[in-house]
Amino acid sequence: MADDLAEVAVTIVDERLAEEAAPLVEQLANERVASKLTAQDPTLWGPEAESEAAIRLSWTTLHETSRPLLAEIDALRADLRAEGVDRVVLAGMGGSSLAPEVITSTAGVPLVVLDTTDPHQVADALAGDLSRTVLVVSSKSGSTVETDSHRRIFEQAFNASGIDAASRIVVVTDPGSPLDTLATEAGYRKVFRADPHVGGRYSALTAFGLVPAGLAGADVAALLDDAAAAARQLSVDGKENPALRLASALGAAHARGAEKVVFATVPIQDGGSGITGFGDWVEQLIAESTGKNGTGLLPVVVEGPDAPGFAGAGPDATPVAIGQPGDVAPLGTDGSLGGLLLLWEYATAFAGRLLAINPFDQPDVEAAKKAARALLDAPGTDAGEPSLVDGPVEVYGSDGLLPPGTGSLSEALQAFLAAAPQLGYISVQAYLDRLDDASAIVLRPELARRTGLQATFGWGPRFLHSTGQYHKGGHHNGVFLQLTGAVEKDLEVPDRPYTLGTLQRAQALGDGHVLAELGRPVLRLHLTDRAAGIAHVVRVLQEVNR
Repeated sequence: MADDLAEVAVTIVDERLAEEAAPLVEQLANERVASKLTAQDPTLWGPEAESEAAIRLSWTTLHETSRPLLAEIDALRADLRAEGVDRVVLAGMGGSSLAPEVITSTAGVPLVVLDTTDPHQVADALAGDLSRTVLVVSSKSGSTVETDSHRRIFEQAFNASGIDAASRIVVVTDPGSPLDTLATEAGYRKVFRADPHVGGRYSALTAFGLVPAGLAGADVAALLDDAAAAARQLSVDGKENPALRLASALGAAHARGAEKVVFATVPIQDGGSGITGFGDWVEQLIAESTGKNGTGLLPVVVEGPDAPGFAGAGPDATPVAIGQPGDVAPLGTDGSLGGLLLLWEYATAFAGRLLAINPFDQPDVEAAKKAARALLDAPGTDAGEPSLVDGPVEVYGSDGLLPPGTGSLSEALQAFLAAAPQLGYISVQAYLDRLDDASAIVLRPELARRTGLQATFGWGPRFLHSTGQYHKGGHHNGVFLQLTGAVEKDLEVPDRPYTLGTLQRAQALGDGHVLAELGRPVLRLHLTDRAAGIAHVVRVLQEVNR
């Protein structure tokens, strides 16, 4: 691809926002933050962040340092294809799955992504042709509970089918992690050791992004070429640097209280880029990097440029809006996928400087994991009795959320929506099967339309490795709607004292407990019949007046 086509661009459509951002652009250019970041200067975010930043900045040169991986990926893919293995299943969470998913979706090549503990969704992946399947197990820490569970389940399934499991498992992890040790001892097919000086959400161009995408058939060499072209723009200390302009727009909007950043994809037939699922990747990058110390930028991924919360925000290929529904400041980013990945990484790091936070830590992510582990260690613990049952929906509310005498789902939803601050947001968290229960997504635009608030939608536990940081550490103005569902057929996790369904339930209850302890309103709707329950919730919501 020619360099001019691979470059990235930022268009600030809103004139007021452009005016407010201009002084910040000049400030960042004068402070030479672009060249300093490219040189991996850890002092850019202050002394408290310096130790963390010192071991987290290798992502700025991945377009060069990741190139030796290409030959290894190509060789392994060729060997697997020669053996008739052409179905790639990826077990990974957060940065280990979001980048490969957007890369392969944009390239139009199939990749089965397991970033769930829902037994129905995992069973669906197991039902594929195992004789043609390779499992890529990706975990930076090497101890991610969801990913370890997937590995155990697939290893057992391979062996039960008469397939040598070790020959069908490929590992991506940091050097010396528990998974690295295990894979070496077990003789797994291949171990790719990623750069340990790159955090998970900045790892799109490391082995975590390139290996599963490349094995699935995406042109990851072109991805690095495009990133390299963009890198030349992003390292320049000038007012035309698109990353400085983007970060300044985000910082200026946040300074006036507009902390929601809304992402939509324009269909390619309407002049869009053809990039698929970019919002889901950038969601983690922004939320985990900025959502802390009671501040931050909340990413909101919507269905399209006409969706509630976004309409009228401009025609750019990857349009962005900042603010609340009906009062958004539009801007747009454009370029190749490789270029846009790097653009948003640079801009997010610069935004961290403007917001005076450390963009490389995630201090509130561990709380939900600890709460889930505590529930797994006490298997007799239950959620208590529901406040009410309305058809196929059991209703549970955090302390003080539901008024005495609440007798229906409609009344419970009214109380929940009334708890949302005027300029707050609603978070829908669906601990369900994102394939078979995909109709639950309609709740996001319905809530945004009916309340005039920004609404987000996350599949659990996937979002715990993404926006979960912002929910606890960011602005204290969210209300949280959890959806859990009955499990028809559970899956045992080999050599573990819990099933996938038990783990999924513990993750939902654990995160809900942490949110409630922080004073966040939480309404959990448990669907005793998933399909009927989703339909019932949507129908009742459409009749609710806030």
